[in-house]
Amino acid sequence: MGESVVLKAADGQELGAYVARPVGEPVAGLVVIQEVFGVNAHIRSVTDGFAGDGFLAVAPAMFDRIERDVELGDSGPDLEKAMSFVPKLKPETGILDVAAAIDYASRETGRKVGVVGYCYGGSMAWLAATRLRPSAAVGYYGGMISRFAEEAPKAPVMLHFGREDAHIPAEGVNRVKERHPEVEIYWYDAGHAFNRDGGPGYRPEAAKLARQRTIEFLVKNLGNG
Repeated sequence: MGESVVLKAADGQELGAYVARPVGEPVAGLVVIQEVFGVNAHIRSVTDGFAGDGFLAVAPAMFDRIERDVELGDSGPDLEKAMSFVPKLKPETGILDVAAAIDYASRETGRKVGVVGYCYGGSMAWLAATRLRPSAAVGYYGGMISRFAEEAPKAPVMLHFGREDAHIPAEGVNRVKERHPEVEIYWYDAGHAFNRDGGPGYRPEAAKLARQRTIEFLVKNLGNG
């Protein structure tokens, strides 16, 4: 069962976060960055899952600067509201919130900290790797990553994309690979949000394989202290 905590960013902004703790000593800390639907039941489930794999997992409420306690579904009026947040999101302040979560996980564990994000969170995971200093970062179908392709990661990065994702052109992803050949990029026979269990784009086979690769990558880069 997870708990709610309050984080404080470097600019003084306070934001909520959902924390899931493993049984026993954590392998490492892990920041889980939400999609555009807030820290909803799906993201809490994902965070709980990483705790089950031995990580102290922290999901910061990235929309708290705009509206507190956002928790939305992925269709109808909820989807419309989620999309209304997108133009208001600023990477410059969002990265401060990710940094606050990294600092929290580091203090709580005394170990390395990684970042994993989905959709909007996937893009923020990339920026965390280029602008902060996590020990590893994983991004799922981050649509803004190609906009920041010139930025060089300071940590190992793994990225997951769907071949059928109409929101993310392959040429943008290829541009990232050309500039950063060390980045691990995987493609799946799926569209956008293939990891969102219960969502219209969910593809269990792709989600399972991507998660397996993600866990192996995180353990490799975070598991030695």
